Amino acid sequence: MSEASPEIGQKIQTGTYLTNYHDVGEGPAVLMIHGSGAGVSGWANWRGIMPILSKRFRVIVPDLVGFGYTETPDDLEFHIFDTWIEQMLALLDGLGIDKVNLVGNSFGGGLSLHLATKYPDRIDRVVLMGAGGVPQPINENLEALWTYKPSVENMKRLMDIMAYDRSLVTDELAELRYRATIRPGAQEAFERVFQPPLQRHLDAQIVSDDALRAMPHETLILHGRDDRVVPFANSLHMFETIPNAQLHGFGNCGHWTQIEHASRFHELVSDFFGEGAK
Repeated sequence: MSEASPEIGQKIQTGTYLTNYHDVGEGPAVLMIHGSGAGVSGWANWRGIMPILSKRFRVIVPDLVGFGYTETPDDLEFHIFDTWIEQMLALLDGLGIDKVNLVGNSFGGGLSLHLATKYPDRIDRVVLMGAGGVPQPINENLEALWTYKPSVENMKRLMDIMAYDRSLVTDELAELRYRATIRPGAQEAFERVFQPPLQRHLDAQIVSDDALRAMPHETLILHGRDDRVVPFANSLHMFETIPNAQLHGFGNCGHWTQIEHASRFHELVSDFFGEGAK
């Protein structure tokens, strides 16, 4: 992708590296955290809802280190989730944001749970979408996502895994996301994040039930019933454990809730944060 890519936003110092992020709109702050797919970026993950939320909120969309256009120092060691917790706190501090609403997708949902349970005073409301964070064995679909090797065919296979509606997996979209994975350094950084054995990366995401029960935050849990990457049962467990939780399940929906049911997703998230801003 060219340096004119819309995925490139602003840069801010976070520790020893610069984080790429987008900052749009005004009002209460919403931090949107992307998932862990190959070639992912914050903008690619959330571009559909950013213009909608930014009408009422200040929307902050970073690239996690190891992904997108955030710098990845050669000597950086990845520790789930301490590396990204430190990055997100440095981002918020650098922007002068004391308290933020969270939206976390998949891996980013697990990170959101860690932020909310470890730094509860920094977090207002929480949206979890197909989130990690509870015990889960590695499955073949998640393994395929985390062991991706760049090719258009492999990218299309991953997108087939993510989507329930296969008509969304166009050749053009697969080509676009493939090209994101062959930018200089992108694949190398991705492989550094998810070194085998892969199960340990899932185990490191786990938030204990005691910590979930202690969450004071209003929490909206969204999940595709037909998700083949993160089981719907994960979100059901969170719903049963987090005190102030509500759960919305989408039938005929895989791991791409924000794409496959975009208008419903946008309305639910906007209304949920709007309720808290009254």
